[in-house]
Formats: sequence, C-alpha cells, structure tokens
Amino acid sequence: MAELGAVAWPPASVRTERLVLRASEARDRSAFIELFASPAVHTYLGGPRPRDELEQAVPDVPGRRPGLFVAERGGAMVGVVTLDRRDAERPGHVRPDAAEAELGYLFLPEAWGFGYAAEACAAVLDWFAGVLPGEPVVLCTQIANERALRLAAKLGFAEAGRFEEFGAEQWFGVRDGSAGGYGGAGGAGGAGSVWGVSSSGVTGGRTRSPGGIA
Repeated sequence: MAELGAVAWPPASVRTERLVLRASEARDRSAFIELFASPAVHTYLGGPRPRDELEQAVPDVPGRRPGLFVAERGGAMVGVVTLDRRDAERPGHVRPDAAEAELGYLFLPEAWGFGYAAEACAAVLDWFAGVLPGEPVVLCTQIANERALRLAAKLGFAEAGRFEEFGAEQWFGVRDGSAGGYGGAGGAGGAGSVWGVSSSGVTGGRTRSPGGIA
C-alpha cells in the first residue's frame, strides 16, 4: 500500500454496527456510476458526469485501489470512504513533507440522513490509527457544505486553515492520531473530503475521473 505506507491491501473487512467496509467488487459497478452521475452528490464537486460517458469509462471493478473502502449495508453498496495522500502542490498541509493522509467519502442520496457516513468514516479512521498510529489525517471541504462541516466536527477534525480552490472557499481540517471524535449515528451524509481531490477531494470542488478509481 505505497500510497499510505507499509500496509497490506486489501485489509480484512471492517464491520460496524450497521455496515461492512470492504474492498470494491464487480457487483459495485452500477453504484459507482450512480455516485458519479448524481447531481445531489456532486453539488459541491463540480457537477455530475454524463451517465453514458460513465458507462463507457468506469472499469468492470471500479475503485479497486489501496485506500478505497466500499461501505455496504444489507448486501449493497451505499457509499465509499477513501484515504489518499494529499498532493504536495495543493494548498493545505500540516507536515513539512506534505503528503498527509486525507479522508474523503461519497454516499448515495438514498443513504443520507441515517448517520452512515459518520459511522463509516469513524471506522476507517480507527483502522488507519491501528495500522499507522500517531499519524494525522486531514480533510478539506467547501465552506458552503454545511453537512460536511458538521460531520468533520463530529469526527474530531479541528480547523487548520481556509483558502480558495476550485473557485470556492475551502475549509481545511486536521485530526491528530490520537483523536476519537465520533459520538454515534447522526444525520450527516452525502459527500465530504473524500476522493483525495478536495472532500479529502470530494467536498472541495472536483472529483476524480472514473479512471482514478480503477
């Protein structure tokens, strides 16, 4: 797992009270297309992609890469949580060498409002703290994305700065390696700093191309 460190990938599935967090599979392809094509999911991410374009571009097993967890509920994918190294060229860093681990997430609209994003992100953060203890995690989202800001606070992220990127004001937060800020199921969902592009890409202003989740 070169992106995040010397960690074997894929890991064993992570189970929470209501979800299973696992590596992606071929059966998730249609849900990935729904995520990229949804106007609601991409309100703060530069807009959705055309569905016909996605049908052609999304690989048979999308998201099969280190750091991407599929969130499964009742046997079906409801969203994804990602951890990526933040690009050194982008604004927002807390380490001298940059390349911080950055949290991101995308959830289907029908899964919003049940606290799944909070539950899934908290579990992934706990997993990361176990494999790379003491390492901080960052998150970036648009100031206008109030749901993502509430979730960031619930997860224990503290504001570390603000800046302009992708034509919008961004909120940049950090969670130190010992933090544990999740207090149970809540209402936040949708999109957050997740694809390593700005809600840790998702919430910022641009999402990765389908090829970026191959």
